[in-house]
Amino acid sequence: MSKRRLVLVVFVLLSTLTVIAYADQPNMQAARTNLQQARAQLQAATHNKGGHRTSAIQHVNNAIAFVNQGIAFDRRHNHAASTAEVFPTSVATPDQPHMQSALELLRSARSNLENATSDKGGYRKKAIDEVNKAIDETKKGIDAGD
Repeated sequence: MSKRRLVLVVFVLLSTLTVIAYADQPNMQAARTNLQQARAQLQAATHNKGGHRTSAIQHVNNAIAFVNQGIAFDRRHNHAASTAEVFPTSVATPDQPHMQSALELLRSARSNLENATSDKGGYRKKAIDEVNKAIDETKKGIDAGD
């Protein structure tokens, strides 16, 4: 009976720690989701953007890598998670829906990154810089495209 109880206690503790480990950093995780969705929209857009679409995708990939590194850094250093989240409404125009959707998702990602706790070993700021570059390239792609 005591062995069962010990196994149950260990199971409950491990379950709790798993939930805590993966429920942290909601803004960083939301930003990563926004970036992944933005990347999918950019990839679905037509290729006639003067190279800006491809450049935006590369900046998004860089931003995702920095977000992942920031999350990992924060977990290693046991920083508290921020719970404030902002999700702007996405509005796409009929002429370039994928590019417009990507632009809104990138803006949402930037907002989530800005609302995340600031200490991520410098990776949060690097991710914001890459998102800003992706936003600029996406805007240029919208201007260059049909």
